[in-house]
Amino acid sequence: MDIQFGNVTQLNWLWLAGLALAAVVFAAGARRQARMRFATANLIHRVLPTSGKFRTALCATLVIAAMSLMVLALVDVRWGKVSREVPQKGIEVMFVLDVSRSMLAEDASPNRLERAKQQIKDVVDEMAGDRIGLVVFAGDARQQIPLTTHYDDFKQALDEVGPHNVRRGGSRLGDALEVASTSFLTKLNAHKAIVVFTDGEDQESDPVEIAKQVHQDSGVRIFTVGLGDMDKGARIPLASDRSNEYLQHDGEQVWSKLHGEILRQVAVETDGAYIPAGTKQVNMADVYHGYIADVEQMEFETAKINQYEARFQWFLAPALLLLLCEIAVSTWPERRVARVRSATTLEKQSHVPQPKPSTLTPEHSTAA
Repeated sequence: MDIQFGNVTQLNWLWLAGLALAAVVFAAGARRQARMRFATANLIHRVLPTSGKFRTALCATLVIAAMSLMVLALVDVRWGKVSREVPQKGIEVMFVLDVSRSMLAEDASPNRLERAKQQIKDVVDEMAGDRIGLVVFAGDARQQIPLTTHYDDFKQALDEVGPHNVRRGGSRLGDALEVASTSFLTKLNAHKAIVVFTDGEDQESDPVEIAKQVHQDSGVRIFTVGLGDMDKGARIPLASDRSNEYLQHDGEQVWSKLHGEILRQVAVETDGAYIPAGTKQVNMADVYHGYIADVEQMEFETAKINQYEARFQWFLAPALLLLLCEIAVSTWPERRVARVRSATTLEKQSHVPQPKPSTLTPEHSTAA
């Protein structure tokens, strides 16, 4: 059977079931020791009620089994493919990623490039139906991933991107904007966005003027995300393997800073937005819904999608049933014993002989 797991990391919650089992075993041992300290073995059953070991073990088993099934429901196990025709509606988004060596600076952990990749993934996770592509740039620019709606494939290809994907070093943002503007599938002057992730360094490629021209010609809105420390900056490693060798110029180490003003101008001139991420963790879901998603959407062709059917209910329903059984087992027998004991006590009291009232004769009364 072809099975897909939607969220395998949720299996970590199985430790709760193990903890519950350990607590049950510990409680049973502690209860037994307490009973033995209270009375000797030959008197324990006369002074204390029956312990109900079977009922306690059954209740614990039901609860732990229910917890395990609920964890499996969280894992989102899927099987059985179903084909559906889904009308596609959204926008075309071209991500532009700076892969120059300055993006290896480590002022944003683990470095600017890896932080940018994660931010792109965070944006993609919020999308539903948008077409996405990727342009990478340094001293030159190229389309790395054509526009697609296969988000998982896109993220896998994104992981492999780095400085090795471009032939020349440097940073020419203007060239990247030109390549990105010609990479869209539709020719309409709307429904398009370019999202740039860079530290803002540029080698006279005139990105502001090119951005204005792109916006006038095709209506593309450009959103820019600035990465890196704006004040002190950071050194540029010669490699991405965290070696202690850094880029030098004239015998001195080169420090790279965030140049946010260029990115702000590019965004303003194209009716976009500038997000000065710097070295902070930014909620890219808010960035997508607050800015990028405002771009007017368009109808794409209907797509046929093969999806696995979610089967979480196959685990959740038995879990709820087991919890109901545990409630019944833990409460109903106890009430029944209580009624039997009450009836037995009343019966014994009804058979206890009552003392007869003493009667005094007149003679005894006079004598008294």
